[in-house]
Amino acid sequence: MSGPAFKPLDAVVYGRVEQVAPMLRRVVAANPSKFTYRGTGTYIVGAGQVAVVDPGPDIGTHRDALHAALAGDTVTAILVTHCHADHSPLAAWLRAETGAPTYAFGPHPPPDPQDAAELDEEIAEGVKLEESIDLAFEPDQRVADGEQAAAGPGWTITGVHTPGHTSNHMCWSFAEEGVLFPGDHVMGWSTTVVSPPDGDMTAYIDSLRKVAGRTDRVYWPTHGPAIPQPQGYVDALVDHRMVRERQVLDAVRGGLGEIPAIVAVLYADVDEKLHKPAGRSVLAHLGKLVDESAVVVVGGGPPRLKATYAAS
Repeated sequence: MSGPAFKPLDAVVYGRVEQVAPMLRRVVAANPSKFTYRGTGTYIVGAGQVAVVDPGPDIGTHRDALHAALAGDTVTAILVTHCHADHSPLAAWLRAETGAPTYAFGPHPPPDPQDAAELDEEIAEGVKLEESIDLAFEPDQRVADGEQAAAGPGWTITGVHTPGHTSNHMCWSFAEEGVLFPGDHVMGWSTTVVSPPDGDMTAYIDSLRKVAGRTDRVYWPTHGPAIPQPQGYVDALVDHRMVRERQVLDAVRGGLGEIPAIVAVLYADVDEKLHKPAGRSVLAHLGKLVDESAVVVVGGGPPRLKATYAAS
């Protein structure tokens, strides 16, 4: 099977409330970037008594748009998929404004000092691989996989834990409409960044297979267009990742033991400015291959950017 067919999102009017389903509205924040596509989509579930999914970045225009969109509604739940700066920061304002509790799998774990140093070095070289982390976010209620988080007239929200993009990533199921809010786990415009150490390719592939086995009718990602009939789309995402994994394994078996050398071969047709971000993706695949004992880290230790690898 070929890779996923990404679809362009229709033109966005920032701050406008879109009725995208009978019990679902969306407001898109004006924070377009290479990580957010046209911007962060915040979802409002229900009418009168509502839940808000991924309040988004703490920017004034989006805060004002949500304030207007929620006029006349009572917010009873604030649901966060994960703690990147384009998803969770505005939850603090919305909680203070409405008194509604926040729900998530949990906070983002603090970074390991050595891994943080590697990331800081890359950022200093002009490489940024994902949105910054909102380490201040701590949910009022931690939600376990399969646990109901909140409910209101005509809607029920249940957590679906999907580690991979981040260890605390949680999709939210809106059963009455057959909707899954996949956050950044599955997007309609791009593949998902899986950046170790908190990003984990083994967990990510397992989580993709997990959601592909569900019966959701449509996905509404935080970035990009809706994904109807999502199971086949997710299967294509898995196939796409597994093709890359086989390429990485073949490169190591062929004697390429360092990530820059692997990237130079596998991404030869990609602008060299993108080779360092590609290195993070290769590291994620190598981590999975180490988990499966197909590859080892020469000299031991965890998989890192500057480690040397060999086939088992």
